[in-house]
Amino acid sequence: MGISRRPQRGHRFTESPVLELALQGWRSRMVGLALMAALLALVLRAFYLQVINNDFLQEKGDSRYRRDIEVSASRGKIVDRNGDMLAVSTPMKSIWAIPADARAMNGEQKRQLAALLGMGVRELDGKIAADKNFVYVRRQVSPEIGGRIAALKLPGIHQEQEYRRFYPAADMTAHVVGFTGVDDKGLEGVELAFEKSLLGHPGNRAVIRDRRGNIVEDVGAMRPPQDGKDIRLALDAKIQYLASSQLKATVEAHQAKAGGVIVIDARNGEILALANWPTYNPNNREKLSGAQLRNRAITDTYEPGSVMKPFIAALALEQGKVSVNTPINTAPGRMTIGTATISDAHPHGVLTVAEIIQKSSNIGTAKIALGFTPRDMWELFDKLGFGQEPNLGFPGEVGGRMRPWKNWRPIEQATMAYGQGISVSLIQMARAYTVFATDGELLPLSLLRVDDDAAVHGSRIFSPQTVRELRLMLEMAAQPGGTAPQARVAGYRVGGKTGTAYKVEGGVYARKYVASFVGIAPISDPRLVIAVMIDEPSVGGYFGGDVAGPAFSRIAAGALRTLGVPLDAPLQVAASETARGAL
Repeated sequence: MGISRRPQRGHRFTESPVLELALQGWRSRMVGLALMAALLALVLRAFYLQVINNDFLQEKGDSRYRRDIEVSASRGKIVDRNGDMLAVSTPMKSIWAIPADARAMNGEQKRQLAALLGMGVRELDGKIAADKNFVYVRRQVSPEIGGRIAALKLPGIHQEQEYRRFYPAADMTAHVVGFTGVDDKGLEGVELAFEKSLLGHPGNRAVIRDRRGNIVEDVGAMRPPQDGKDIRLALDAKIQYLASSQLKATVEAHQAKAGGVIVIDARNGEILALANWPTYNPNNREKLSGAQLRNRAITDTYEPGSVMKPFIAALALEQGKVSVNTPINTAPGRMTIGTATISDAHPHGVLTVAEIIQKSSNIGTAKIALGFTPRDMWELFDKLGFGQEPNLGFPGEVGGRMRPWKNWRPIEQATMAYGQGISVSLIQMARAYTVFATDGELLPLSLLRVDDDAAVHGSRIFSPQTVRELRLMLEMAAQPGGTAPQARVAGYRVGGKTGTAYKVEGGVYARKYVASFVGIAPISDPRLVIAVMIDEPSVGGYFGGDVAGPAFSRIAAGALRTLGVPLDAPLQVAASETARGAL
């Protein structure tokens, strides 16, 4: 029986059962759609991050490579009234490092860099060992040193431009101009008082840097710096030099502890000179001490002594209690008030009011003062600015000490009349004397140059008639028979008042003195008010007329000639004074 064979269907390779999908058709389509959706999501996310909202990626990129470099602004210059330079910023280089890169320097490179920067290799290693992205190695080196460092092409070492302040007048104007710190910000004097005007505003430059800190390219617009404004002071550099040098000579000649001088223009209240001794060089402050730094004319107070007496006499004249020739008995040169006794340095008999100022009688002044109510005297002192800060804008200004009038005892009223029991600063005393250099107006003081004298308005304290009479008394004090004949100036009529006061130490008066003289020149048409104070003179006397008077004379003579003020003394007096000075 034959076997019947069923014909077999052939299979192509692609139709092999082994290769047939085990998944159902809808599932494969679902997987495909999922893959397409995922791809679309990635495309949309990339589009969103790179086109619509690219802040995140931009921030990450900027944090790694973009840097905003501050472009330093030049600090404004400080000049005197004639434009002479007192403070100017000079370009310097600051050396900085990326520590991670700088550690790649070899030993020889480190020695070269340390030598150029004036430091030891160990100090340099300490700086670049810091775990920071940025560290200053040395700030404000000269451009010449910066150029030599740049030529070494050291890894991780970079530099940028900064400014350093330079003071051409050095110690002569230190207490007026002050100085800045390493960051070019004012720390003392005018530099601090006018910081906002001088500082300016730095600019900005956006750049791309590689990992070594090298600038690859600029990005974005550069914002240019705005330099600070220049400051023109009222100071006259020639008069300042004269005042400073004469003060130094006087302090050294009398082996004094310290001293101060202020010169004021009587027409407008400009401060033409302000000097202190000891002083310092603001260009080199490595060995600066507190005594050198103190602006004594502004920040220190002292009991002024007899320079207060003219104000008492003026108040008495103003109120009609006395006239210039009213006699007052000062004998026997001593006076007891309560349990205390006051005295004159030299006994006198009957003196007129003018002679009381000329010869500086404590007894005569006290008797005049006791004719006022305490409130009258206090209000006068208050109007003159005592007990109040001068408000010049200088750092460290003080108001002095003046007790409320309700607490005054008669002995205190008497002693304050001749300058004991009240404390003032030299700037306060100099300003108070402007009432005698004007027609009785107390002038506001100005550190800046005043371009319009007519715009300056003072406050009325005394009448013009009272002031004219007082000026004659002040002139008598600087003549033979007065307490300050050494204050005279050849060719000019001058006047002023001496002050010799005990110092207070530990709440009691010590056998130490402050010698002072405040004067006006020329007396016929006042142009200058000059105040001189010498602290603790120990050689050559201690009276104001002997110590401060000659300094006033020399400063006034030079300043009046510098300003071109015409002579006002009789020719024979001028000739005799000139001859005496030549001997």
